[in-house]
Amino acid sequence: MRLRNPTWTRESGFTLVELMIVMLIISVLAAVAIPMFEASLRNAREAALKEDLHVMRDAIDSYTMDKNKAPQSLDDLVQTGYLKKIPQDPFTHSADTWQTSSDDSLSDVDQTDGGINDVHSGSDASGPDGQAYSTW
Repeated sequence: MRLRNPTWTRESGFTLVELMIVMLIISVLAAVAIPMFEASLRNAREAALKEDLHVMRDAIDSYTMDKNKAPQSLDDLVQTGYLKKIPQDPFTHSADTWQTSSDDSLSDVDQTDGGINDVHSGSDASGPDGQAYSTW
């Protein structure tokens, strides 16, 4: 027959103090991880915006040089095969919010019509340096 140890008369488990310490550790880790996650998410969106703007500006330039006229809308780039589709703005999450710049100036002597010559984000947000994404 086995005798019970008198110090183990209660059921074993976690005390309230131990649970509070674990919760404190988890909250400190979350307080460090969440801002880092948000910063990396913003950096990824900024990188995607830079790449999308570069691709669309190259497509506008190629269209203008090939057709001797600037596109009248971003849809012209898709219809003629210079873009597969208009990308979504990473900050507005919409393909319809791109802001285009148009003027009547001609970039080439062979160009016959003016049209879109630049594209910008439609977002009102600003980057960490204070520069608005719509000015990139």
